[in-house]
Amino acid sequence: MKRITMLFLIGLLLFSTGFLMSQEKPRLGVLRFTNEVGNLPWWTGTSRVGRELADMLSSELVSTNAFQVLERKEIDAVLTEQDFGESGRVSPATKAKMGQIKGARYLVAGSVAAFEGGVKGSGAGVRIKGVSLGGKKEKAYLAVDVKVIDTDTGEIVDTRTIEATTKGSALGANVHLRGGISFGAGGHQKTAVGKAIRACIVYISEYLECSLVQGKDAPCMDKWNRMDQKRREKTKSSIDID
Repeated sequence: MKRITMLFLIGLLLFSTGFLMSQEKPRLGVLRFTNEVGNLPWWTGTSRVGRELADMLSSELVSTNAFQVLERKEIDAVLTEQDFGESGRVSPATKAKMGQIKGARYLVAGSVAAFEGGVKGSGAGVRIKGVSLGGKKEKAYLAVDVKVIDTDTGEIVDTRTIEATTKGSALGANVHLRGGISFGAGGHQKTAVGKAIRACIVYISEYLECSLVQGKDAPCMDKWNRMDQKRREKTKSSIDID
């Protein structure tokens, strides 16, 4: 009887452990975005904008409350704080613990794959590194290729092209975006480019929540599959084959 009870308790413990592990939120690390288009008016040619986009996506993923998003850009600061805690100068009750940093289950990489911007009308000025681009009503299209990498195997387990097309006008005064982009005075709130970037970031977070949390067979995937099919048909129709 005792043996049966012991086996039952062990089985219950194993089941509970497996259940809790299955309920754990996916652990994600977000890599710096890359620019595959080339000369973009809002990309400075440095890695700063790529890091900024990665930060935006990390924040958006955290806001979904569906993931454990792990800090990697500032990891050196975390390690420095842990080393400082081990120096003997910090109260043992408050020092950062060693060996507690979590590893990412997946790495998310984003590449700007396409961009189109058109302007018309008039408005406030836009300045990039001292070069005025004018401030006019505009339309912008942005496509970002997203891939999810399994850190155990190095395998790409998911890919998706996320698109956004938006309209907007120049931003108002005293607005500055890191990466060397600043906007002149005007009565408008957002540019089409800024809206397209933000829309893509939001769409990526929503797609990852659907794909990684709810699963590839979840009903939410129907929307993304329809959007992807529409994108493919549009791409094929724009190609002339003799």
